[in-house]
Parts: sequence; structure tokens; C-alpha cells
Amino acid sequence: MSYVLENLDQSFYETVLDALNDGVYFVNRKRRVLYWNKGAERLSGFSAKEVLGKSCADQTLNHVDDKGSCLCVKGCPLASCMRDGISREVNVYMHHKEGHRIPVSIRSFPIRDKSGKITGSVEVFKDNSQHLSMVSEVETLQQEVLTDPLSGVGNRRFADLSLERLQSRFEEEQAQYGVILADIDNFKNINDTWGHTVGDRVIKAIARTLSSVLRPTDIVCRLGGDEFLILLPNASVSGVEIVGKRLVMLIKESWIDLGEELLSFSCSIGAAHSSSCKTTGIAFDQADKQLYMSKGGGRGCFFMNDKRVCNYPDS
Repeated sequence: MSYVLENLDQSFYETVLDALNDGVYFVNRKRRVLYWNKGAERLSGFSAKEVLGKSCADQTLNHVDDKGSCLCVKGCPLASCMRDGISREVNVYMHHKEGHRIPVSIRSFPIRDKSGKITGSVEVFKDNSQHLSMVSEVETLQQEVLTDPLSGVGNRRFADLSLERLQSRFEEEQAQYGVILADIDNFKNINDTWGHTVGDRVIKAIARTLSSVLRPTDIVCRLGGDEFLILLPNASVSGVEIVGKRLVMLIKESWIDLGEELLSFSCSIGAAHSSSCKTTGIAFDQADKQLYMSKGGGRGCFFMNDKRVCNYPDS
């Protein structure tokens, strides 16, 4: 069997790898990309032509962990594999070409030559978004009526319906929940400087990041303009804090490639929890108050209970 495999030409392996849903790419000792399959193109948005010969850290995947640490700078699984010959398996957030972050599970393995010397590494990654495995609630409830056409998330009407549903569950079952409001920082300046087409790309990138990193039961809506509402059913106070901190970090670690430069963006976030609010209306107003505190606190930060929870990347 080994003789047969050794004598198959390279096109056979590429055909097999391109048939996989997972992304697969190979790098040499300098972490230059030598191969990039169709799955990698589909999941990342980057074509093979755009990444072959470049370092995997050159504005492509740029993995970050839950704390916002850039693994390309420190903790790269590929580099670790090549250093000690041990395979790695981790969950990270990958940068997509369109500017949003998506959670992926990655596995990395060392590549050896016939003498056993490590000559490079291979990474296999797959989309870890829980939302992709389920039909979204927006699609179930007449998508054309309840979906924001630009961002693809719920619209203001869907937000109102979802708040009513949370209130009913709270009254009947005392089901706890969290309300988060996120507002894009300096969005007017983005539109004035780059135009509304780029502004729309920023809105879509943030909406996709929000949708892909939350639980399937969580709800994301665009209230209009540059403001988003995130509802977290069955969430504890600490759970809301964890989500808020993660969203601030992942949005700040995203960007859009405009050719001549990279456009970064951030969101100010405010949150409230049902434990301190009798109704969803009060929770919404409380989250709105926290959002304005975040704006006043320097933007790109997260307030809850009149306190700054985090200011990424300072925290």
C-alpha cells in the first residue's frame, strides 16, 4: 500500500484534499504557505492565489484566542508542532477576508521527510459556529419580514418580538436573561472617509462576528444605523460579562482590507441583567445607559452595573 501511495502524483492528493469540507494548508519551516485547499478558500474567503508563498500571519487567518492573544505572534500551533513534533488541537477565532471573526477548531501536525526530519506543518480547520448547525429563529419566523436586509440578522420588529418573549418567560418561569447593546464607534467618520459602501461592509462584518460567536439560542438584531441588540436567554450575570468582553475583543481584532490600508473598527457595549430589572423595557434602558457610559469612557469598552468591565486591549 505504501508503494502505491508513494507513486501517486500530486494532483491525486490535491483532488482528495479539495473534496474535503475542512480547510487544509501546509507551511514550510518559515511558515510560508505551500498549499491551500478549496475548503480553506471557502471558510476563510481567501483564494489560494492570495495566500500561497505568504506567511500565514500576513493579514490572512490571524488566529486569536479567547483572551485576544494573537497566536501568530505567540503560541502558534504550527510553530509549536515544528518545534517539538507534537500535534496540537485548539479552538480559536479566525479572521475572514470580509472582516469578521468566526470560531474554528484547528488541528496541526508536523510534516517529516523520509529521514524523519521536520520540514513543515499542516493545519486542518473547520467552522465551529454553533449557529450553522441549526435553522435560525429568524428564518423560521418569516425571514423576509423579520430580517435586516443589509446585515442578515434580525430587524427592529424581530427585536421587539424577542423582548416580549423574554418578558413572558421571565414572568412565567423567572427565566434569567441578559440584554446587550453594541454601537459602532466613530461610524459617521467611517462613512464620511470611506463612503457608505465601506460603511455597509463594516456593519455586515460586525453582524457576522456577533452571529457566529454566540450560542444558537442567543438573538442578534440590528436596531438601525450602527446599533445592535444582543439578547441572551438563560444567562447569568457572569455569563453576560463573559460575552460582552468577548465581543469587544473580537470586533476590535477584526479589520477590512481596503487595498492600500487595513480599516479597523470597534464597538462600545453596554449590558444589563434581568436580576436587577423588573421588565425587559427597564433592562433595555439600563443597557442603553451603560452603552452611553461606554461611549463616554473612551469607546471600545464595555460597561455593566455602572462599572467598566473591560476596555480592550487594556484589560
